[in-house]
Amino acid sequence: MSTQPGRVPFGVLTLDYPMSIGVFATYSEAQRAVDSLSDAGFPVQNCLIVGTDLRQLERVTGRLTWGRVLLGGALSGLWLGLFVGLIFSLFVTTQGGVPPVFSTMVFGAVFGAVWAAIGYAATRGKHDYTSVSRIVPSRFEVLAEHKVAQQARELLAKAGIVTAGPPTV
Repeated sequence: MSTQPGRVPFGVLTLDYPMSIGVFATYSEAQRAVDSLSDAGFPVQNCLIVGTDLRQLERVTGRLTWGRVLLGGALSGLWLGLFVGLIFSLFVTTQGGVPPVFSTMVFGAVFGAVWAAIGYAATRGKHDYTSVSRIVPSRFEVLAEHKVAQQARELLAKAGIVTAGPPTV
């Protein structure tokens, strides 16, 4: 089982002299190898799983039009205006008239739409689509401290876990 701590010092994520004990096609295969080592009583605190051969994937989700740009900017500005208006309403009392929440929402929506339009116009049509991108590794290498690397390889072989071996450069 892995945990995702809030802030981990960088030194915790390094080994003194790491050696490859196996290369795997998926993260779950690398996890399974480390889990097997743990089950065999191996000191897994001497291991590190490293995603290598990074590549960027970009999934195009739709066409970007002026309408979508203005609507998205207006909605973002509306939320910001709501937040500012709620803060103002804590300190300002109104006698009749429009409460500050509504006016700041309107100003926020207008400001957001204008700001989004300026940003979109600056691209000059070079990015007329919406997308999400992600950086993913192509393979996962399990490293261990040099003092225990051979023991780890032997335990993996004994458990029947096939590794691709050290990477070739």
